[in-house]
Formats: sequence, structure tokens, C-alpha cells
Amino acid sequence: MEIKRIGSTPSCTAQQNFIGAVRVDPLFEPPSPARVRGASVTFEPGARTAWHAHPLGQTLIVTAGSGRVQREGQPAQAIHPGDVVWIAPGERHWHGASPTTAMTHIAIQEHVDGKSVDWMEPVDDSDYLAAG
Repeated sequence: MEIKRIGSTPSCTAQQNFIGAVRVDPLFEPPSPARVRGASVTFEPGARTAWHAHPLGQTLIVTAGSGRVQREGQPAQAIHPGDVVWIAPGERHWHGASPTTAMTHIAIQEHVDGKSVDWMEPVDDSDYLAAG
């Protein structure tokens, strides 16, 4: 058993593959053979990920604020505290805050050979704003 104390892993600012101000607080990444990772991610208003996919899928648990998530080819969906979003393996998507309200979620995904995400192009402002 291991207890990871709050503050034992520093927060970081996400820059590459994100638009806007995003803070990542790593929560867990157990040693091998486990392969699940988790982080608390806070998006300031208007901030979002680039398009991306996860080889083994991803679960998002919204803990605060108001956000959006969109699967390619589908309309964006509003997400709020208590919502749990499952994103299937290989599903191209993005997620982030609403234009006026910050959003925090816990992101959980597994890695394959150290890789848990395939990043793609940014979600441009016109597509993001049309998602509302």
C-alpha cells in the first residue's frame, strides 16, 4: 500500500496540445504492471484540449464548473459537476471549459507502452464557439 500525500507532486501548467490556461495536478500513476493514470485538470474559461484520442479510452469525472466535450462528427455536449464521461478507445474528441466558466475534471486513462494519448490539431475558436 502507498499513500500519496496531497502536495507531494507539484501542479504544472499544460501548454502543448491545449488552448488557453490549463493546470494539471497529477493524482496517481502506479508502478508497473498497473497502467492507469489519473490527474485533476482545471481549464480556465475558454480553455480546451486539442483534438485527441486514447488507445484504451478515457473517463472524465467533472468536479467543478461548466465545460464541454465533443466527439468528432457529433455536436458538443455541456458537462457539469457529477457528470461522468466515457470516451471509447480511439475516439477522436476534445474537452474543456465553457467560454465564461472554468471547469475541473478528473481524467483517468490507461497507457500502452507508456503512451496514453495521440494528440492532433487544435480546436479552433470558430469551432469551439459554435459548440455552445
